[in-house]
Amino acid sequence: MQPKIMMKKKSVSASKASLVLFLCQMISALDVPLDSKLLEELSQPPTITQQSPKDYIVDPRENIVIQCEAKGKPPPSFSWTRNGTHFDIDKDAQVTMKPNSGTLVINIMNGGKAEAYEGVYQCTARNERGAAISNNIVIRPSRSPLWTKERLEPNHVREGDSLVLHCRPPVGLPPPIIFWMDNAFQRLPQSERVSQGLNGDLYFSNVQPEDTREDYICYARFNHTQTIQQKQPISVKVFSTKPVTERQPVLLTPTGSTSTKVELRGNVLLLECIAAGLPTPVIRWIKEGGELPANRTFFENFKKTLKIIDVSEADSGNYKCIARNMLGSAHHVISVTVKAAPYWITAPRNLVLSPGEDGTLICRANGNPKPNISWLANGVPIAIAPEDPSRKVDGDTIIFSHVQERSSAVYQCNASNEYGYLLANAFVNVLAEPPRILTTTNKLYQVIADSPALLDCAYFGSPKPEIEWFKGVKGSILRGNEYIFHDNGTLEIPVAQKDSTGTYTCVARNELGKIQNEVHLEVKDPTMIIKQPEYKVIQRYGQVSFECIIKHDSTLLPTVIWLKDNDALPDDERFLVGKDNLTIMNVTDKDDGTYTCIVNTTLDSVSASAVLTVVAAPPTPAIIYARPNPPFDLELTGQLERSVELSWIPGDENNSPITNFVIEYEDGLHEPGVWHYQTEVPGTQTTVQLKLSPYVNYSFRVIAVNEIGRSQPSEPSEQYLTKSANPDENPSNVQGIGSEPDNLVITWESLKGFQSNGPGLQYKVSWRQKDVDDEWTSVIVANVSKYIVSGTPTFVPYEIKVQALNDLGYAPEPSEVIGHSGEDLPMVAPGNVQVHVINSTLAKVHWDPVPLKTVRGHLQGYKVYYWKVQSLSRRSRRHVEKKILTFRGNKTFGMLPGLEPYSSYKLNVRVVNGKGEGPASPDKVFKTPEGVPSSPSFLKITNPTLDSLTLEWGSPTHPNGILISYILKFQPINNTHELGPLVEIRIPANESSMILKNLNYSTRYKFYFNAQTSVGSGSQITEEAVTIMDEAGILRPAVGAGKAMASRQVDIATQGWFIGLMCAVALLILILLIVCFIRRNKGGKYPVKEKEDAHADPEIQPMKEDDGTFGEYSDAEDHKPLKKGSRTPSDRTVKKEDSDDSLVDYGEGVNGQFNEDGSFIGQYSGKKEKEPAEGNESSEAPSPVNAMNSFV
Repeated sequence: MQPKIMMKKKSVSASKASLVLFLCQMISALDVPLDSKLLEELSQPPTITQQSPKDYIVDPRENIVIQCEAKGKPPPSFSWTRNGTHFDIDKDAQVTMKPNSGTLVINIMNGGKAEAYEGVYQCTARNERGAAISNNIVIRPSRSPLWTKERLEPNHVREGDSLVLHCRPPVGLPPPIIFWMDNAFQRLPQSERVSQGLNGDLYFSNVQPEDTREDYICYARFNHTQTIQQKQPISVKVFSTKPVTERQPVLLTPTGSTSTKVELRGNVLLLECIAAGLPTPVIRWIKEGGELPANRTFFENFKKTLKIIDVSEADSGNYKCIARNMLGSAHHVISVTVKAAPYWITAPRNLVLSPGEDGTLICRANGNPKPNISWLANGVPIAIAPEDPSRKVDGDTIIFSHVQERSSAVYQCNASNEYGYLLANAFVNVLAEPPRILTTTNKLYQVIADSPALLDCAYFGSPKPEIEWFKGVKGSILRGNEYIFHDNGTLEIPVAQKDSTGTYTCVARNELGKIQNEVHLEVKDPTMIIKQPEYKVIQRYGQVSFECIIKHDSTLLPTVIWLKDNDALPDDERFLVGKDNLTIMNVTDKDDGTYTCIVNTTLDSVSASAVLTVVAAPPTPAIIYARPNPPFDLELTGQLERSVELSWIPGDENNSPITNFVIEYEDGLHEPGVWHYQTEVPGTQTTVQLKLSPYVNYSFRVIAVNEIGRSQPSEPSEQYLTKSANPDENPSNVQGIGSEPDNLVITWESLKGFQSNGPGLQYKVSWRQKDVDDEWTSVIVANVSKYIVSGTPTFVPYEIKVQALNDLGYAPEPSEVIGHSGEDLPMVAPGNVQVHVINSTLAKVHWDPVPLKTVRGHLQGYKVYYWKVQSLSRRSRRHVEKKILTFRGNKTFGMLPGLEPYSSYKLNVRVVNGKGEGPASPDKVFKTPEGVPSSPSFLKITNPTLDSLTLEWGSPTHPNGILISYILKFQPINNTHELGPLVEIRIPANESSMILKNLNYSTRYKFYFNAQTSVGSGSQITEEAVTIMDEAGILRPAVGAGKAMASRQVDIATQGWFIGLMCAVALLILILLIVCFIRRNKGGKYPVKEKEDAHADPEIQPMKEDDGTFGEYSDAEDHKPLKKGSRTPSDRTVKKEDSDDSLVDYGEGVNGQFNEDGSFIGQYSGKKEKEPAEGNESSEAPSPVNAMNSFV
C-alpha cells in the first residue's frame, strides 16, 4: 500500500497541508508525524540517520567518537563489528556506547592509545522489522612525525643557473601543508622565476645575486594535530660571472617528454610544469585535440599549475605544457585518464506496502570501471539470507509480489569497483492498519455566507481507506455538484449558505474496519457598512466628522479601525474616535488626506474611505500673529544620577497658541557650545522629567513653537554634572570589509563623548571565522574606529563584534555581525558565451554564470566588452575603441544596442566583484546583417543643355551593406511651383554619374536620389536644376554648394521692349555725337556731363547704383570689361541639407556668389530685402547685363 495525496480542484487549509506532508513522508520513511499517538502504534524498520565518514582520521590526543544514529519503531538496538568480527564493547573498559544511540566513545584522554583502535568498524541497527548497517568506517589516527636530522651543505650556484631546494617533509597522516619562510617567519616571495612545486620543493628557473641568503626554511603544518615543524635552514650563495649566459627552457619537473596521471571523477586535477631557463620561461597549457573546459579551468603558481575542478571522463586526454623564452621552447605531454568510483544513478528508496501489494527496489550505479551490484537483506548477503517467497532478485532490481507482514526487512545495495563503494539502506515495511481519523472530534467550523467551507477529515489506514460524508448523524450520503470531495478526505462546500449550517459526519472504511467522526459548520451573516464616510471640505481650524455605521452577525464581535492615508491616525488629541464616527478638532492643513474605516471580525473584513480637503479660513485683519517670545526662569529640581526635572515659564504666545516646547541640551564636558535636541512636550506643559546619561555636564534651554514658527532659545539653565558609569551601548554600524585579499578591516562608528559614560573609552574588538569551530580572537584598542586583521583567507565570512569599555567596566555584550575578508580578482571567465543577432543594430548576448566560489568576492555583475573589427562592405580595418556595457547582479544576458549594420564584431564577457574584473572569456565573433544605407554623400548637377543634365554623385558614407542600385526620381516644376508627374529610374550600384536626356527645354526639375541595399532604400537627398532655352550666349546658372536653383534663360533679342531700348540708346548716342561735334567746331567748352545728369533719359536711370529697380551692380562694376562668353560656374556640389534653399539666398549682398568676371551679378546679386519686388518670375525680367552684352 502506498498512500497517495492528490488535490482536487482547489487547495486546502494549512492544517490539511500539514497532514498531506505527514502522509507523503510515510511513503519513503516514517518520520515524526503530527499525531504522536499514531507514531506510537505504527511499526517501522530501522533507518541510519547519522554516521561517521568512511575514511575517519582522528586526533590521537583526543577521545575517538564513532557516530551511529538510527530511528525505528520499536527503537533499534545497536551492535558493532571491527575488522569483520563482532566488537564486544563490554570487554573494553575504554569503550562506551551513548545511551539510546549506537555512537561509540573510545576514551583516549584517560590512558587509551589511539593506535590500538585502528581498524574498520561497521554499525548495525536492528529491531523486529529488520536491520540497517552503516558504511565501513576506517579509523586512522593522524601522524605528525619529526623531521629527520640531516647535515645540509651550502648551495653554491652560478648566476643564471637553475636551482631546486628539496623539502622532503616527513610522511604524515594526512599529508602536511608545505610553505617556505625565512628565520623571521616571513613567507619567501614567489614569482614566475621562483616558486614552490606541488611536492613542496622550491624551484629557481634562474638564480640572481639577490637570492643569496642563509635562511631558506621549509615548514610542514599538520592540521589535525595543529603542529608546525621546520627543516634545517638551507644556505644559497650565488656567484656572478660575466657575461651571464642565456639558456633556452629545460623542464625541471616533470622529467622526460611524457608522463601519465590517473584522477577520479569529481576530484580536482592538478598538473604541473616548472622550467629552467634565462630569460625566465613562460608556461602555456593546451589540450591536444580539444579545449580546456572554460568554467572549470584555473591557472595557479604563475601558470605553472593547471587546475581543473570537478573532472569527468570527458576530461581524459593529453595535456601539453609549453615553456618558452626568446631562445626556444620545451614541452611535456601528460596523458590523463579519468576513472570513477561508483556514483548513484538511482538509489533504492523505502517502500510502505499493504499486505498483498506489489513493489520494487531499484539500485542503479555507474562508474569506471562499471561497478558490481550486490544485495544484502538485514545485513546478510541475500544469497544466504532467509528465503522470502514474495521476493525475486533480478540484477539491480528486487521485485516483490503479494507481500505479507513477515516480508518487512531492510535491504542493502552495495555498488563497488576498485576505486570505492556505495552502500544504501532501503526498507520494505508491510503495514495492515484499520482506518484512523486524525481530525479532532466535534471540531467547529465558522464561515461567512456565500464563501467556501472546507471540512477536514484527515485519515490514515493500510490499505488506503475509502471516505464518505453525510449531513447529520443519520443523514443520507452527500453527492452532487454542490460538493467537492478531495482525495485527502476534505469536504468542500464552494458556496456555503445559511441552510448549510449543521453537523457533518465523515466515515473512513477499509477491509480491516470502519470509523467515523463528526464536525460542525456555522454559516454567519456578512459584515456590512450601511453608512459610509463622505467627502468633506472644511475650513482651517474647524471641526469635521466622518460616520461609519455597520451591520454584522449578532454572534460576531466587530472592531473598527480608522486610517489616514493607509497609515495609523496621528497620535494627536484632536482626533476623537467614537463608536461609529471619527471627529477631528481644530483642523490643520496636515489633516488633508484620505480617511478609511476598516471593520474586522474573526471571519471577514470590510472598509470604506472618504477624502478630507482643508481650505484656508477667512482672514482676520485686526489680529497680528508672530512667533512666541522665548521661555524664561528655567529651574532644575529632583536631580538624580539618570534623571532631572526641568521647569520654565512660557513667554508671550503673540496671538498664536504655543503648540509645543523643544528642549535642547549642551554637553559642556565633551562638546561645549554645541546644542543637541533632547525632547519636546505639548504647549500646555511647563515641566518635564528628562532622562540623563552618565559623565555629561548638562545645560538646558527651551524653545517655544507655534503655527508661525519657533521662538528664540531661552537663557541656559544651571549646569548639572552626572556621575560616571559603564557604557550603556556599543558602537553602531560595525562592518567587516577586507581592503586586501589577505586582511579584514573592522570598522565602527565611535561613541560620542556623552555616550562614553565615563573616562578611558576603549573598544574590545573580537572576531572568528564563521562556520569554523574556532575560539574568538580579541584585542582592546584605543578610542579609534578601525582595526585591521592580517593573514586571513580570501573572502571568507567572519563573525565580528565590538564592545565598548571605559575605566568603570564593559558595555553590555554586543550583537554579532557578519563581515568578509578581502576580495580578490575573480578566478574564471564566464563560459558558453552566445550571441543572438536580433537585427542590424541590436544583438543579445548570453553567458553561463561563473560558480560563486570562484568570484572570490561580492558579485557585482558582468561586463561585456565589444568592438567593431571591420565593416563587411569596405573590407578595411581601422582602430575602434572598445565599448563596455555593465549588467548588474547575477544576470546571464544583455542587449548590445547601437551596432553598425553589415559589420564584424568581437566581444568577451568578464565577471566583476568589488576588487575588479576577472579574466575575459574567449573572444566571440559575430556579424550584423545588412541595413539600409545612409544618403549619398553628394549630388552634383552640371552641364545643363536644352534637353539634358549631367548628374554626378558620391556613394553613401555608411553603405550598411552591399549596394545593389541607386534610385533616381524627378519631376518638373512649373512657374507656380506645382509639381508634375514623377519619373523613377533605377541605376546600377557601380555607376557614379549619368546624363539625363530627353528633358523639356527651359524647365525646372526637382530630383530625389537615394541608395538601396537588399534590405531597402536609404534616406534621400534632393536637388533642383533647370534646362536652358538655347545654346548661344546664355549665362548658365550655378548649381553650387547649398544652392539648388538656376534662373530660367530668355532670348531677349526678339523682345519688343529690348528693340525699343536699343533704338533709344542709339538715338541718344547720335545726339551726343552731334553735340560734341558742334561744340568742337565752335571751340567752346560745354558741360555735357552736368547737362546729362540734369536731363537724363528715364530709361537710363535704372543703371545707377542707388536705384531700387535694377540695383544689381555698383559703379565699380560698370567699368569692368565684360569678357565674352563669361558665365557662372556650372558644377557646384550640393549638400543634402542645403538642397531645398531657394535662389534668393544667393543675394546676401552685392558680393555674394560672384564669378571673377562679375557676370553673375546681373542674374543674382540683388539685395535680399528687395527680392519680393522681383517676384518669382525674375527669370522672365529684362536683364541689363544681357542687354549690354548684346549691344557690345
